[in-house]
Amino acid sequence: MGGGVRVTRIQFYGDRPPGIEGDDLPGRLIVLEGTDGVGRSTQVGLLKEWLEDRGYAVVDTGLRRSELAGPGIERAKRGNTLDPITLNLLYATDFWDRLERRIVPALRAGMVALVDRYVFSLMTRAVVRGVPADWIEAVYGFALVPDQVIYLDIDVDSLLPRVLASRGLDYWESGQDFLRGPGLYDTFVEYQTVLLQEFRRLAAKHDFSVVDARGSIDDVFEQLRDHVAGVVEGMALDRPAPEPDDALTPLRHGA
Repeated sequence: MGGGVRVTRIQFYGDRPPGIEGDDLPGRLIVLEGTDGVGRSTQVGLLKEWLEDRGYAVVDTGLRRSELAGPGIERAKRGNTLDPITLNLLYATDFWDRLERRIVPALRAGMVALVDRYVFSLMTRAVVRGVPADWIEAVYGFALVPDQVIYLDIDVDSLLPRVLASRGLDYWESGQDFLRGPGLYDTFVEYQTVLLQEFRRLAAKHDFSVVDARGSIDDVFEQLRDHVAGVVEGMALDRPAPEPDDALTPLRHGA
C-alpha cells in the first residue's frame, strides 16, 4: 500500500442515480446492520467517539432521519394505514434524501459516514412481509455500495431478554401488522426468527462482515473497532492523530 491518501470508487447496487456525479470519494461509508435491540445505535455512538478521538471527521445517520420523509413515516406507522409496498416507497424516499443530502456530501468532504441501518434492514423487513425480493432490491438499486457492512448477529433467545429489559415488546418489531398470534411475545419470536434468517441470507449474498453481538458492549466494540480500523486506514485526518500511547487507551465504557 502506498503512502498517499486512498479514495473509494463509486459503485451502486443498480443503475447510477441522477445527481451523483464523479467516480471517486475520499471518505468512507461504514454501515452497521442488525435487528432492533441488538445494540447497533450504542455501537455507532462508540465508533463515532473513537474515530473522532483519532482525528477523523465523522457524520452519523439512520432510518427516518430525513426531514422530508421521516415525519410522514412516523405518522403512517402510528396509523398502521399503509400496505408494505407503499410504506417501502416512503422509506426509499427517506433513504434517498439522506443519501443525497447527508451521506454523499460527507463522503465527498473526506469524512467517515457511519450509518445505523441501511437498505438491507428495509429489504429484510419487506421480504418477510411478502414483498418480492427482486422488486425490493430493484427499488433500492440506487443505494451506494458501502466500503463495509458489518452485521451484528444474534439469536432470538439472546435478543429477547435485551428487548424486554430495555423498551419492551413493540407492535412493529413483533410483526403484529401482518402476523396473527395470541400475543406480542409469540409473534415477536416468530417474526424475529424469520427476520434473522433473511438478514443472514443477505449477509452471505453481499459478503457482510459478521460480528457476534451476544457479548458485552465492550467485547462487541473491540471486534467492530478492528474491522473499522482497516477500512479507514489511508484516509486523510481532520486533525493530527493522537500519540501511540493514547491510541491504546483502554475502553472506559461499562458493559
